[in-house]
Amino acid sequence: MKTQRYAPLATAILMVGLASTSHARLGQNLSVDIKTLSLGNAVTADPPGVNSIHFNPAGLTRIDGLQTDVQGIIAHFDVGREWSAPEGYGVFGYSDDPLVCNDAPSNPSSLCTDYKGTVQGDVEYPTLYVPVLKKMVDLGKGMPVAAPTFGVAYRPPGSKVTYATAMYAPMIAGFGAEDGNPGNYMGQQVAIERITYLSPSAAYKVNDELSIGASIGMSYQAMGLKTDMRAPNDLVGVLRLIDEDVCAPFKENGNIVTDLLLFGMCNAQQSLGPFDNLATLDLSLEQSLAPSFNLGILWEPTDEFGFGMVYQSESKMQMKGKFHITNGEGAQELTRALNSSVTGQILSAILGFPGSVPQNESGLVTMDLTYPQHFQAGIKYKIMPDLQVNFDVSWTDYKAWEEFKMEFDRSLAVLKIAKLLSNNITENSVSFPLEFESSWRWGVGIQYDATDRLQLRLGYEPRSSAIPDGKRNTMVPLNNAQLFGMGLTYKFDPDTEIDLTYAHLRSRDQIPANTSDLANQTGVGNIMYNPYAGLNISTNTKVNILGMVYRTRW
Repeated sequence: MKTQRYAPLATAILMVGLASTSHARLGQNLSVDIKTLSLGNAVTADPPGVNSIHFNPAGLTRIDGLQTDVQGIIAHFDVGREWSAPEGYGVFGYSDDPLVCNDAPSNPSSLCTDYKGTVQGDVEYPTLYVPVLKKMVDLGKGMPVAAPTFGVAYRPPGSKVTYATAMYAPMIAGFGAEDGNPGNYMGQQVAIERITYLSPSAAYKVNDELSIGASIGMSYQAMGLKTDMRAPNDLVGVLRLIDEDVCAPFKENGNIVTDLLLFGMCNAQQSLGPFDNLATLDLSLEQSLAPSFNLGILWEPTDEFGFGMVYQSESKMQMKGKFHITNGEGAQELTRALNSSVTGQILSAILGFPGSVPQNESGLVTMDLTYPQHFQAGIKYKIMPDLQVNFDVSWTDYKAWEEFKMEFDRSLAVLKIAKLLSNNITENSVSFPLEFESSWRWGVGIQYDATDRLQLRLGYEPRSSAIPDGKRNTMVPLNNAQLFGMGLTYKFDPDTEIDLTYAHLRSRDQIPANTSDLANQTGVGNIMYNPYAGLNISTNTKVNILGMVYRTRW
């Protein structure tokens, strides 16, 4: 029976992997360059200034002399989450889940008599992981996330080579909520970021029509997670059944016979049910240097037409960090009770269970993570002298996230138990099959030169999901999404200009009960992690982005 206590550590580590993948998908290319957002990220054939380093380094050859780009981005995340109990809801015959049931704890019935209807658990504030402090920091309610960046490029007079470097954020996102929020079972605080702090780059102009370029990205990667955990699993329902129906007559009149026959389980002062809090986990992982590279080509045979292509390499990392678990009283009591009986001790010895569950556990952990490779190609075409259309297609290798693996610096008793449940667990490692899928998507942008000084832009990018339907969850608060962008460029003089952009990302998702084995699957087989087993789930994500770039040439 103690196996249910050990599922939380393994499954919580899975949630860290989910946090990294989900926010990578959510934040991809949202915080690199605001001009690009206003064109639906369709800029491979018309890359933007110094940030060509990321989108197509061959575009750096368009820069003459010395140029600096100073950028500020502000993003506001609005994530709504809802839960409801469908007809016939129950876990092993119990339906009095306080998340969706209004019944008082003193109600003797195990069946809910008054459901709450739709329960809301919206994200309440943004959260960032601070490298110096090595912890997550919550911003105020309604506060946006800010990401200032800087880049510089230089082409010597008469040279065919342009040199550049920039600091930018390929991915930055995070959210948090107060205690008691229904969403806290899949992350009360979640933060992930990838910051490229140095990106030495060079582009070579082969001739008047063709340019090639390359850049090396030196990035910092970090993630943090704090979450409550519960296990509405049929096996945990058995524990409640034993405590309430089998052990009830022996709670005050137990003897050695009942201890022997029931393995001492009736000696527990507090039992464990499918809707009880099992534990609370705090975990953080980081890597100071995560290198990658970009290769690009730009072909512009005429002023009206251009073709661009970029390859962004994968980045293999072994992130290191710490975890701390505060175990619930129910798990501790069940273990103590089991070991209070001779037969319980024998059963523990046969299965290799430890003698007790401490209130707190902590240790070191590493996680293998691959930031996926990305390919993008596109064209630009001037329909009229003042009107240009950009169109790009892209592919990201999210299949690299088919599996995550965690390794610990020592053998853990918790994993000695958990390995009985899965072939993916050893005494010092955990592997999780996620089955993410590589995906294609496209984007289109339109720009219009209204005057010699003013340029207007519109963009659209539908973002297809890499997450299979059977793996959707509230920690990934989006499935398919749509990005809309609009912006302008105003030239003060031939060497000074600003870009202004507003972008909006939206996504709605429905996860009907029993359709995802990483959220709401019921039954004995939902061992991995299904904190909302049997419940209907819906998410509504909106991201609003404002940004400005100040560009100067010398």
